[in-house]
Formats: sequence, C-alpha cells, structure tokens
Amino acid sequence: MEQNKKHYFYVLKCKDTTFYGGYTTDLVRRLDEHNSGKGAKYTRLAKRRPAKMIHHETFETKSDAMKAEYAFKQLTRKQKETYLNSFNK
Repeated sequence: MEQNKKHYFYVLKCKDTTFYGGYTTDLVRRLDEHNSGKGAKYTRLAKRRPAKMIHHETFETKSDAMKAEYAFKQLTRKQKETYLNSFNK
C-alpha cells in the first residue's frame, strides 16, 4: 500500500442545488466520473449534473476521510451550509 497517498473528503454542489459528500484519492478523476454519469448513483441523475466541487479536505488515512464524509452526511441542509461557510471566512 502506498504510504504517502492522500485521502480526501469532498463536497459537490449539484445542478439542482443539493450537496453530495464523498471520498476519493483523486479529486479531478472523481469529479469527472460524477459529471460523466459514472460516479455515485446520486449524481447519475441528469438533473444533478453538472456538479461543481465546492469543498475538500485532506486526510492521512482513508478511515479519517470516510469518517468526515459520514459525519457530513448526517447533517441537515442548514448544518451543511453552516459547516461549509465556516471554511470561507
């Protein structure tokens, strides 16, 4: 296993204004997958594409990145907006 591989939690803002949170090791590739309809089931719907990557965080381990993804997905829409806005200050 590659020791220096970076793990990312990311957030997309979809065309229908919903948020999608995910995990990847390659942000560019993953965004391309989502926008080509080959990403997550959620972003395969045409009404959600194109999506724009609006946030990402880097983690040392896959586990930590996936914990951040899970925590984000548990938030309400308002809480997600507050969380994302806290990085734009």
